[in-house]
Amino acid sequence: MGAPWMDEDEFEAAVEAALARIPKSLSRHMDNVAVFIADRYEPGPHDDPDTVLLGLYEGVPLTERDSWYGAGSLPDRITIFREPILEMCSSREDVVREVLVTVVHEIAHHFGIDDRRLHDLGWG
Repeated sequence: MGAPWMDEDEFEAAVEAALARIPKSLSRHMDNVAVFIADRYEPGPHDDPDTVLLGLYEGVPLTERDSWYGAGSLPDRITIFREPILEMCSSREDVVREVLVTVVHEIAHHFGIDDRRLHDLGWG
């Protein structure tokens, strides 16, 4: 069927809806984190040039923060990559589901949960 057509505004709405589904009991503990949307991950000089990511967490997980953290630290970044998600999905419903999984996965990294545990929990 190919990638479903979804413009940037619709994709942003799917990310916002995924964020809204995070239980308040968890989201209220998120600290100094910003969520962005980008078209595609650009591999760095030390990355495999064929690296494809759906999302990326960059920052200091809550479990690793210490008293030094609050001294002018930049926000953690969660980036959701639109094009690879659209390319792997065959319907709008698939996109919405994959965006939710990706958002939950990256937020879990903010809380200090690693990839192995996320896979064990079904959010890999």
